[in-house]
Amino acid sequence: MATTQFSVDGKRVAVDGDPAMPLLYALRDDLKMKNPKFGCGLAQCGACTVHLNGEPVRSCVLPVSAVQDQSVTTISGLGTPEKPHPLQTAFVQEHVSQCGYCINGWVMTTAAFLKKNPKATDTQIRESLAGLKCRCGAHVAIMRAIKRVQAQMA
Repeated sequence: MATTQFSVDGKRVAVDGDPAMPLLYALRDDLKMKNPKFGCGLAQCGACTVHLNGEPVRSCVLPVSAVQDQSVTTISGLGTPEKPHPLQTAFVQEHVSQCGYCINGWVMTTAAFLKKNPKATDTQIRESLAGLKCRCGAHVAIMRAIKRVQAQMA
């Protein structure tokens, strides 16, 4: 057992537990957060994506000890209902969400990617999102939402 201290969405937190425990478990079980989601548990679907110091990471395989004194941002910290992130707004406007389970991964991965590559080509966008899964098949709507945000950034 150990205590890991880090910040989540701008708030300092401490989690007691096995240092090898996945960050996802600390966020959902210890901190009672509703996002990110547990998808595959193998870092293959993206539902668990968070930002670690601005970089997207799969929290289902990242040990909580790896975030000691680091900054974690969840989709709740990316935007709020009152002031959503542009991607959150675009996903709503383009009616992306069907079941909504995977949206966390798509928004978090895209937000980090577009921050570094605001003028990315469609091919570059697709490559950056290649590891994400959407069983509803909302990929076309997701691309429309991303393109909408890119147009706003131009």
